[in-house]
Amino acid sequence: MIKEEKKKKGEIFMERDQSAAASNLEIKVVRPRRNDNLVHPAGQAPRTTRRRSYSSNYNPFKRWVSWLVPSFVVANIVVFVVTMFVNDCPKNSASCIARFLGRLSFQPLKENPLLGPSSATLEKMGALDVQRMVHKHQAWRMISCMWLHAGVFHLLANMLSLVFIGIRLEQEFGFVRIGLLYVLSGFGGSLLSSLFIQYGISVGASGALFGLLGSMLSEIIANWTMYENKLAALLTLIVIVIVNLAVGILPHVDNFAHIGGFLSGFLLGFVFLIRPQFKWLTQRNAPPGHVSTPVKSKHKTYQYVLWVLALIILIVGFTIGMVTLLRGVNLNDYCSWCHYLSCVPTSKWSCKSQQIYCLSSQLGNQLNLTCVSNGRNGTYSLLDGNPTRAQQLCAELCS
Repeated sequence: MIKEEKKKKGEIFMERDQSAAASNLEIKVVRPRRNDNLVHPAGQAPRTTRRRSYSSNYNPFKRWVSWLVPSFVVANIVVFVVTMFVNDCPKNSASCIARFLGRLSFQPLKENPLLGPSSATLEKMGALDVQRMVHKHQAWRMISCMWLHAGVFHLLANMLSLVFIGIRLEQEFGFVRIGLLYVLSGFGGSLLSSLFIQYGISVGASGALFGLLGSMLSEIIANWTMYENKLAALLTLIVIVIVNLAVGILPHVDNFAHIGGFLSGFLLGFVFLIRPQFKWLTQRNAPPGHVSTPVKSKHKTYQYVLWVLALIILIVGFTIGMVTLLRGVNLNDYCSWCHYLSCVPTSKWSCKSQQIYCLSSQLGNQLNLTCVSNGRNGTYSLLDGNPTRAQQLCAELCS
């Protein structure tokens, strides 16, 4: 009995040893890779290619860090502070708003209700002035006016819009494309404004901001296949644009700069913001072994067509516009109803400009003044010793 029990225990021990040995010879069957029919023993991990993890929220586009748009905001604020310093209201005006600010105090509300500098200071700093561009060849004002603002309220409204619109666009498309789009749209706004509003001055970044709105609209059209809720996004943006342009029909608002900036940005969006079609991106970023629908080109034919047409229209439009402007042509002479695009007169307000502008030429002790708006002229003797007499004469000529 004892021997049999020992024998049985020995068999049990042998079975355990065999099972332990068998565990060291465990066979693993792995999913074969291409040209791989090998069987891998335990303890040797098969060489597998590292696969990229994919999810439904995978974004194949690079996400940029926005720094240019915040820099634009800082630059506009700095320029406004410098403008107020140059304005020096206590020295040039009898009454100022917030006089405790010293040289940075604001002009009286009856002169500038936006809490800002005088029009003479804005003109000195580079405001859009067609007469100076045409007669004194100061075309640089078409860019410099983008960085000037008429007051605190004007600056605040534009900078908030720039932050909400510009940062998202820069994150998606990068600082190079958005920077060029911003500056060129502002130039387009200044150009159209100069062709229709040739008296007085104009400042502000509104043209460039409307260019960003226009580029958002063209980006949806150009990349139509990549949007899920296409119509909802398109209609929402159209409503926003219409509402903003409608505000431009109020007096003292340069709606031609808004329209010119919007049209420029709309065309520039087809040039700078076109993306590869979604199928091409899906195929390019597909995991190894995944078979996707073959795509001949990463851009659709209509995207190429829009790119070429937009580029041609931009080049031709900017060229013809600059030549027309520098020749002193006023497009209101060829379009009798276009002035309604910038201001619609009602019983509540008038669209007549309050700006008075005279051209002067000196001959000996005589100063010849010519009102730009109606062509009337008069002479003023410099020997009178009354510097305000010239301003009064100009007002009389233009009244």
